[in-house]
Amino acid sequence: MRKLGLLRDIDLALHLPLRHLDETRIVPIGNLRDGDMAQVQGTVTECRVEIRSRRQLLVRLSDGSGELLLRFLNFYPSNQKTLAVDKLVRVRGEVRGGFLGREMVHPEFRAVAPDTPLPTALTPVYPTSAQLPQAYLRKAVASALGRAPLAELLPPGVVPHGLPPLREAVLKLHHPSRDDDEQQLQDRSHPAWQRLKFDELLAQQLAQAQAHATRALLAAPAMKARPQGLSDQLLATLPFVLTAAQQRVVAEISTDLARPQPMHRLLQGDVGSGKTVVAALAATVAMDAGWQCALMAPTEILAEQHFGKLVQWLQPLGITVAWLTGSRKGKQRDTMLAQVASGQAMLVVGTHAVIQRDVVFARLGLAVVDEQHRFGVAQRLALRDKLQAGLPPPGRPKAAEPPRGVAQAQPEPGGASSLEPHLLMMSATPIPRTLAMSYFADLDVSTIDELPPGRTPIVTKVFADGKRDAVIQRIHDEVQQGRQVYWVCPLVEESEHIDLQNATATHAELTAALPGVLVGLLHGRMKGSEKAAVMQLFSSGEMKLLVATTVIEVGVDVPNASLMVIEHAERFGLAQLHQLRGRVGRGAVASVCVLLYSAPLSATGKARLKAMAETNDGFEIARRDLDIRGPGEFMGARQSGDALLRFADLAQDSTLLQHARAVAPGLLAQHPEAALAHVDRWLGGKAEYLKA
Repeated sequence: MRKLGLLRDIDLALHLPLRHLDETRIVPIGNLRDGDMAQVQGTVTECRVEIRSRRQLLVRLSDGSGELLLRFLNFYPSNQKTLAVDKLVRVRGEVRGGFLGREMVHPEFRAVAPDTPLPTALTPVYPTSAQLPQAYLRKAVASALGRAPLAELLPPGVVPHGLPPLREAVLKLHHPSRDDDEQQLQDRSHPAWQRLKFDELLAQQLAQAQAHATRALLAAPAMKARPQGLSDQLLATLPFVLTAAQQRVVAEISTDLARPQPMHRLLQGDVGSGKTVVAALAATVAMDAGWQCALMAPTEILAEQHFGKLVQWLQPLGITVAWLTGSRKGKQRDTMLAQVASGQAMLVVGTHAVIQRDVVFARLGLAVVDEQHRFGVAQRLALRDKLQAGLPPPGRPKAAEPPRGVAQAQPEPGGASSLEPHLLMMSATPIPRTLAMSYFADLDVSTIDELPPGRTPIVTKVFADGKRDAVIQRIHDEVQQGRQVYWVCPLVEESEHIDLQNATATHAELTAALPGVLVGLLHGRMKGSEKAAVMQLFSSGEMKLLVATTVIEVGVDVPNASLMVIEHAERFGLAQLHQLRGRVGRGAVASVCVLLYSAPLSATGKARLKAMAETNDGFEIARRDLDIRGPGEFMGARQSGDALLRFADLAQDSTLLQHARAVAPGLLAQHPEAALAHVDRWLGGKAEYLKA
């Protein structure tokens, strides 16, 4: 029961059936038809064990209108007692035609008395585990329904018109009558389903509104961009001009940073739209005001790409950039930690190592999280806690003198301990609108909706694995023209070992097929120094073909690479395929992404590859990904162990979501106790996940 999350009466009451059995009627045996799922009642006229290829229990049943054979391939002595001759039994199963007439194989059965009444409602079938029988679960749920706090908490006018009271809706879904519309119950359009979905969405919106209101009461350092400050200096040294979309987003972030409340903004933009430079400009505003910045990325390679770019841009301006990852240990790490603690390192770049306990910031004012959806919910919460604990108490000495070009921060009223850092989250997986309304209701969203000039569209081609030789010939042609190529191998069933073998075997195959071409290999088990050496060879153009696992999914930027081959593409998620495809098309040359698949394809696999071939638009990819995967996985909620929505479907229930979103602020302001009780009923401890 604990594994299923069934700890409270309300948990059992909201543990809704997968389907229902109609045990409200008895069908005469003489009226049965092949393929019927039916319940019959009759007297056992024969019960015998027959040994053919295997032992079988054969039971013949009669009700006066006809006879039915029951066949059991697995049975116990107790079954033979229950089904002994002259016993009256009630049987439910699928009817089949057989050599010996109509029969049921392994039906459900139980002995009954002649006057045993029929149920008046349909019988629920609950989601369960192997150790938890349906009969036990039905009894537990029935008992809990009598005790569960299902009283109406919401004041009049909040629930959409025409939806039933909560208790009535819950009881209806557990035990509908046979007159209820079966289709409506199945597709969850029944008013009882609509009521539960609304209540769940309202709880989510209330939790988000609470988080937003709480954050509005917090104080953050107000950071205003200085004329001719670091931001202007950085813009003057960049070898490119910002797009109009980048300029708009930089202005939105600068406005947030200038306020004395913590920024909580999501920066989304398609692969290659230039989010890193926007983050760098946000960091310069913070550093100009004397505050430190942290940039956290999910993989070491991505963190290293950011580090390389930021050092190149910011070191000439006199900024010290620290580098913290899991692979950096010993004296090097100690030196970096000291620079962070003293405030000498104004910018800290790294993986989740940035949120480990021994990392202490002198004055953390801005945190940037890249590819935030790829961190588990628990990791995102740890980062939030780290930020809240990251500022010094009033008595701590100020940081060391800031580097050249950085203005000294003014002491904040109330001391730094009363301040929270600003938070900027970045994602190259655009968030569909319904998802943004739901999971990101308490976030401000900025979107970079144009690519830098000079980018060429990527052509995506889908081939079965049988075309492998032709693909290798295409690689040969690209290399001859001075281009570079990626070949990506999948992570198979999350087994690093199999993944490594796969990549190694492919590396050997391509090395043999392309004599004279330097073929590199990159995978997760290599040391950081080995990965850096391989990436340096590829970035310089000396290495023409790179065989890699998904470690190159994000952040790798080689403009000369014009061909991406993804092997076993059907094993990748849609967002991941789009990210990988974004590694090419970064120069002026027309680029191609080849998706190799192994037949047969599942329906999901077909849908993913079709979407990839049809569009390069990250927002359309995200919409289709949401349709295929559902919101829990899309958000990384699965990594928390809990899907955040159990009943509502964001694609189908946008009208309910809009209504919940409209009434939540008023409910929280005018009926705060009812709002809190509603959130506790529906989310319990999971309300925290909505803050991540």
